[in-house]
Amino acid sequence: MFHTIIEPRVSETDGVGHINNTTVPVWLEAGRNQIFALFTPDHSFQNWKMIIVNMNVDYVGQIYFGKKVDVFTWVKKLGNSSLVLYEEIYQDGRLCVRGTAAYVNYNMELKQSEPIPANIREILETHYYQNE
Repeated sequence: MFHTIIEPRVSETDGVGHINNTTVPVWLEAGRNQIFALFTPDHSFQNWKMIIVNMNVDYVGQIYFGKKVDVFTWVKKLGNSSLVLYEEIYQDGRLCVRGTAAYVNYNMELKQSEPIPANIREILETHYYQNE
């Protein structure tokens, strides 16, 4: 599992007093930074590999300003050139969000998907989601 801590900002809080629903996908993406670094270590957009093809977010509880949140990211499925991630966000030990995101390892120059390299696959396999 990959773990990222986020500190909510005032600007992410909406008029109802909780973190706005449009902020959550951005936080989930931040939880994927370590995975992005596996595919594109120099973070170069000219050589970017991870292309999102699907995302699903379930809002299960409210998140508030003033308390840090924990973003957890696991690998749910690993295909030849794609992967599905399972993610959860917690605040104060309470599950607030769960979701999935599917990505394809993509070669921008050739404009086609590529197999996930063996060395990256080996690392990703150590982060499988085990709670199903």
